[in-house]
Amino acid sequence: MKKKLKLVNKVKRLLKRLECPRWFHHFGPKKYEFWQHAVALLVKQECGLGYRRVSRLLSWLGFHVPTYSALAKMAQRMPLVLWQNILKLTANFKVHIVSIDGTGMSRPLPSPYYYRRIDKPYSVEIPLKLSMPIDTGRKKIMALRLRAKYAHDIKDAKYLIRRFPTNPNKLVADKGYDAEWLHRYCHKLSMEAVIPMRNYGNKPIYRGKSLRRRYRKNFNNKTYHRREMSESVFSSFKRRFGPSVSSLKITTQRAEVYCRAIAHNIIYCFSGLFQRSPC
Repeated sequence: MKKKLKLVNKVKRLLKRLECPRWFHHFGPKKYEFWQHAVALLVKQECGLGYRRVSRLLSWLGFHVPTYSALAKMAQRMPLVLWQNILKLTANFKVHIVSIDGTGMSRPLPSPYYYRRIDKPYSVEIPLKLSMPIDTGRKKIMALRLRAKYAHDIKDAKYLIRRFPTNPNKLVADKGYDAEWLHRYCHKLSMEAVIPMRNYGNKPIYRGKSLRRRYRKNFNNKTYHRREMSESVFSSFKRRFGPSVSSLKITTQRAEVYCRAIAHNIIYCFSGLFQRSPC
C-alpha cells in the first residue's frame, strides 16, 4: 500500500509547491479535493483507460475519486497555465543540454457515416503538431506546445524557450531551427545554440556579423548528437501512451497531452508500480 501512495504524495507535494487551492471550484459541494482529480487524470493516461474505467478502478482500490463525468468536466475546465506550471515543477532541475524537436500525433477520425455524408470515399487525416524540449541528461519533458494545424518547427521555438524551468547551457536542434534570430535570442539568454547551418548555395544568408557563421566554425558534433534523446523520448512517449489522442476538442486534447507529459516525468521514478520499463 505504501508503493501505491507514492504517486498520491508526489501529486500532493507538487500542488502544494504550486500553491493550488484545495478545491478547484468556489461554490460547489467541496466533496472532492483538487489532488483527487489530478491523480485520477494521471492514472487514466498512464494506464490507457477511459473516464469510466479509471473511476471504477480507483474506487475498487480504495481511493475516494470523483465520478467519470466530473473527471471529464475537470479536464476541460482546467486552464492551460495550471498544466504548464505543474509540468514545470516536474522538470525543475539544473539542465546542461536541452534538445528541441517536433513530432506529429493523430486525432479521432470521423465515422464512416460522416464520410458518406460529405461524399468522401477515403478518410481525411488532420494530424496534430507536438513540439517538446527534452532534458538530455534525465529525459524529462521541460515544456510542450500542441497545435491543431501543421506549422513549421521554428514557430514554437521562442514559445518553448520562454517556458523553460531553468535556462540550460546549450540548446540542440536540427536544421529546421536554423535562423539568425534564434541564435541571437539564445545568445541573449546566455545559451549556446548548437544548430547545423542549412545549405543555401550562393544566396547570402545574413549581412553583417552573423552568429550562425561564428558557431559553425566551432560546431561540436558530439554535443549535436545529443539531439538523439528527443527521438528516444518521442518513441517512449508514443509507445507508452499511444500515438493518438482520444479527445475531440483542442482544450481537452491539450489537457490529455499535458497529463501524459506530467505522468512521463513523475512516474518515471515509479515504473515498478505500473510494471513498465522507464523507456
